[in-house]
Amino acid sequence: MEVHDYSVKVGGEAGQGINTIASILSRSFADQGLYLFAYQDYYSRVRGGHNFYQVRTASFPVYSFSDKLEVLVALDKASLDLHAGELNPGGVVIYDQKIEAANSLPNALPLPMEELGKEHGGKAVMGNTVAAGAAWQVLDGDHKILENSLKRLFQKKGSAIAEANIRAARAGAEYARDNFSGRCSCQLQKGSLNKSLVLTGNEALALGSLAAGCRFISSYPMTPASGVMQYMARQIDRLPLAFEQAEDEIAAIHMSIGAANAGARAMIATSGGGFSLMVEGLSLAGMNETPLVIVLGQRPGPATGMATRTEQGDLLFALHAGSGEFPRAIFAPRTVEEAFWTAAHAFNVAEKYQVPVFILSDQHLADSYYTVEPFNLNKVVIDRGEILPEELLEQMETYHRYKITDSGISPRAFPGQSRKCVMVPGNEHTENGYSTEDPELRTRMQDKRMRKHKTLAGKIKPPESYGDNNPHTILLTWGSSFGACREAVDKVNRQGEKWQVLSFPQLWPFPGEEAMEMFGKATRIVSVEMNSTGQLGRLLRVETGKQPDMAVLKYDGRPMNATYVLTEIENGGVFPW
Repeated sequence: MEVHDYSVKVGGEAGQGINTIASILSRSFADQGLYLFAYQDYYSRVRGGHNFYQVRTASFPVYSFSDKLEVLVALDKASLDLHAGELNPGGVVIYDQKIEAANSLPNALPLPMEELGKEHGGKAVMGNTVAAGAAWQVLDGDHKILENSLKRLFQKKGSAIAEANIRAARAGAEYARDNFSGRCSCQLQKGSLNKSLVLTGNEALALGSLAAGCRFISSYPMTPASGVMQYMARQIDRLPLAFEQAEDEIAAIHMSIGAANAGARAMIATSGGGFSLMVEGLSLAGMNETPLVIVLGQRPGPATGMATRTEQGDLLFALHAGSGEFPRAIFAPRTVEEAFWTAAHAFNVAEKYQVPVFILSDQHLADSYYTVEPFNLNKVVIDRGEILPEELLEQMETYHRYKITDSGISPRAFPGQSRKCVMVPGNEHTENGYSTEDPELRTRMQDKRMRKHKTLAGKIKPPESYGDNNPHTILLTWGSSFGACREAVDKVNRQGEKWQVLSFPQLWPFPGEEAMEMFGKATRIVSVEMNSTGQLGRLLRVETGKQPDMAVLKYDGRPMNATYVLTEIENGGVFPW
């Protein structure tokens, strides 16, 4: 099979239908058996500002974006001015015919999008589908696949809408065939994927949560985590799921704490500013040992920062948030597929150890699309931890919700499960939940809670390596930065180097001993992160005494790719410690 790797960028203003074109092409690439990575760059303003969607498709798995394009679909002049220079030799520009001063572009197709959309689709807005059809023709894609993809995308809107879009796509393809005299540098081939899902990180997190038996979510909308809430809200008529859009984030976390203590698997999804409001509630969950899953979608701060951009600046915030000390777990999925399984695992950890569990995402992972094989739901394991049966509760004279144990984990019971009182305090308390300020008991209860950290650390997920098994250079990373590092390592290793990615799907409890063992004889360790202070590198130094030799950091709100990583290393990196 021929190996290929192509990128298409769709640019324009908000409201011009950028997402529609990208969605049509993405679904069609996947249906042609190809791998996919697609990310969007958009302003937080409803209107205004330059936006684009970049879709990369290849005959092999891809994890990041490319610097160069094969096709640019420009819906406004700004897209031409900003992105025409990114085209590979032989790349093609498809632009709206209404755009002025574009006729000098080489290998270009001016396209009467709105006219063809109105004539063949019935509405000028169908010009978006016209553009998708033209791009598919230029790429030499299979038009049966494109039309089947359109049916799938628009089937919920009815057969008439689907057929109108198919006619519009055909019109765009025919116009490109008859009026484009050039030739694109690429030609799509059939890929090896027989069946695939096209999902964002947010959708995968939501699906994993539902597969794990999540029964309650309360949240307040906040980019980039809103997609988790929105996806789950659409399932409330189909699944035994309660959803509450709270009046604010303070109410949201307390609703989920209440649901969890009543026996439901519960979660919240938020971002930096919203999580700041939740911190007092987080401490409450720490004190009354509530199992709670928190999806924290990171974006650049401080304050509102850049609401629709990406960053990894909240690792240490999630680790230290809350008054006082209490155990927690922190996971950071690196891909969309891993987001699904991390969500499913997080609920087990939360309930088994009765702690808050963080899933650190970011805008890049949350909003980007990947192709993944359908998940095998038979592999989803549900472990609710130690829950007391009703008959045993009835035999007890008094139920001790916070019984002091060697593991720190107390047997759970739920209100209404029996006639026994189940206390959910916010104060320091006795074993049965009544408030106390006894110094000796306070010490024993705090020790009991913190023993769960040690118990958790015994079940830690170690770092995972990719690349050469005896590397001289290790790229240390976490979360969505993994994709850029993986592709950077592939590139240099093909040239005879010996590099490796060491990434951390679990960040707390920190797998320090495991990391030190995996460093081996590497002579250079480079921390690669999307923040300005090298937070993973700092955590490594605190937990092990080992400090990275340099860092590659990016914190302009835009994602990194392999080229950026390699260029920064070549230039000597930075030393934020």
